[in-house]
Amino acid sequence: MRSSRTASAALALAATLLATSALARPLTPLPGPHVPYDPHRQGYVAPAKVKSGTWGALTNAFPGGTPDTALVMTDGTVMMHDGCTTDWYKLTPDNTGSYHNGTWKKTASMPSGYGPLYFASQVLPDGRVMVNGGEYLNCGNAVRTNKGALYDPVADSWTNVPPPSGWANIGDAQSVVRVDGSYMVANCCTAQEAIATISGTTVTWTSTGTGKADRNDEEGWTQLPDQTILTVDCSRDLNTTFNDVEIYGESSGAWTAGKPTANQVVDPGSSEVGPAPLLPNGLVFQIGATPHTDVYDPVSATWTAGPDLPNIGGALDSADGPAAVLPDGNILMQVSPGVFKRPSHFLEAAVKDANHVTIRQVSEPSTAPDQSSYEGRMVVLPTGEVLWSSDVGQVAIYTPQGKPVKKAVPTISKVGKKIAVGSTNNIVNGVGFNGLTYGGYYGDDAQMSSNYPLVRITNTASGHVCYAKTHDHATMGISDGQPTSTKFDVPAACETGASKLEVVVNGIASKAKKVTLN
Repeated sequence: MRSSRTASAALALAATLLATSALARPLTPLPGPHVPYDPHRQGYVAPAKVKSGTWGALTNAFPGGTPDTALVMTDGTVMMHDGCTTDWYKLTPDNTGSYHNGTWKKTASMPSGYGPLYFASQVLPDGRVMVNGGEYLNCGNAVRTNKGALYDPVADSWTNVPPPSGWANIGDAQSVVRVDGSYMVANCCTAQEAIATISGTTVTWTSTGTGKADRNDEEGWTQLPDQTILTVDCSRDLNTTFNDVEIYGESSGAWTAGKPTANQVVDPGSSEVGPAPLLPNGLVFQIGATPHTDVYDPVSATWTAGPDLPNIGGALDSADGPAAVLPDGNILMQVSPGVFKRPSHFLEAAVKDANHVTIRQVSEPSTAPDQSSYEGRMVVLPTGEVLWSSDVGQVAIYTPQGKPVKKAVPTISKVGKKIAVGSTNNIVNGVGFNGLTYGGYYGDDAQMSSNYPLVRITNTASGHVCYAKTHDHATMGISDGQPTSTKFDVPAACETGASKLEVVVNGIASKAKKVTLN
């Protein structure tokens, strides 16, 4: 009988592992069919009383086929991936600083055969870009690749990055740049995480993240001001009225249990959850893959049930989907009526405190009816606008209303009054250079953080804008109000003469300092 029980237990365990394995869960779908972009077509337009932002097309169309994850580089340009390919394109604003009228240029391609979709990505403190994993590779089978690559924008070149030892997968993984400036990535399909040490183009990995209670699959990471990372578990206790929560300590390298959510925000059928933006007021707004939302207060470590998302042709949710924290602290989000279903709609949420949350429908881009929330991405531009890209083929810019939150405005304390064009390693000191939020959010499938300082120089006579390239930021993570600094290199092409210099983070500019470029 003991032998029979042991065999039965083994079979039951095997069945449980198969049912909960990463390879058994529903996949994030491949992009839907491309919809021919019609500049005369119009999506939903909110009435004036809603105070919606407005959508604008780019003068120059994205040259690739599947506009995917976009990253704001430290020289003010934007890199955008062409989904399922090795190709990236750079968007450079015009000389007035407009991204609407910016121009595209193809950059170097990633290593041959590495054409990911749904992957980890971060801009590093030295200005380079790290990309890891991919749920799909070249839009073939869902292999959850362990490939990776490191991009140097100065040399315009990519280098292969090997995976951490023993990792067969990285897949649609989470990633973050920690407070100490190091890059950390998850293994989608296990409870493993690793930290990169980068010397030149050589990347070595150190394991971290002891004590994780479930695998990382489908979870999002929200970095908090106290040097911890919040995640809502997506692989355990799913058929309940709440969801389990874990918190990673950057100093301890360990996960500990947090208080569970107030609502069920993980969809139990797909194990999906929506983004969880940290807001300038210190609260986290968790958007559900169910119609529910939750508000987390890191100070009291408590969750409060937020309002349900509105019903617009069905109960809305964000089973994977983008969100962006606007300069005024509101959240712009793309949502859909049901997991991976179409159409999508756009909402703005204002979170005054845990008990006062308002959500309203805002205007949407023209292809919104033809896609689901998971097909969109959002990154916050240095102008405070949001660059939105969609797997179905459209790129557009959302210009919000509202003024920047005062405490989110960076402050310059010291910068040289005379700066030579073509000079390198200039230093600007101040506070608030890392912002009070990531800016752009999504979750495990994409990261579009912009919480690092940019230097924008505007010529007084011509009004022309030039971005210096920042690098070697003294601090990373979320700003703690302490003094910090960054280095910057001024392009030789910048106009000389009287100018004003600003530090910009998450689309919010500091008060300008008068400088002279020689």
